[in-house]
Amino acid sequence: MAEPESPEAVPAETIKRTDHSSWNWLLLIPIVVPLLTPIYNHDSPRLWGFPAFYWIQFLFILLGVTTTSIVYRMTRR
Repeated sequence: MAEPESPEAVPAETIKRTDHSSWNWLLLIPIVVPLLTPIYNHDSPRLWGFPAFYWIQFLFILLGVTTTSIVYRMTRR
């Protein structure tokens, strides 16, 4: 019976990727949501004097961090 080859001996082109998970689809959320400009293309409501356009941009950052954290936790081994 033949011994399996170690990963170092196998060329990089023949190693199959195993990072295909349906959780990765969640990463589209922080990409697509900021592209929906009608969500934040207005001046009101103001928060601490800042127009909605600015503080909603900060919410998009939190959305991206949260989504990335969820995908990382669900796909790590």
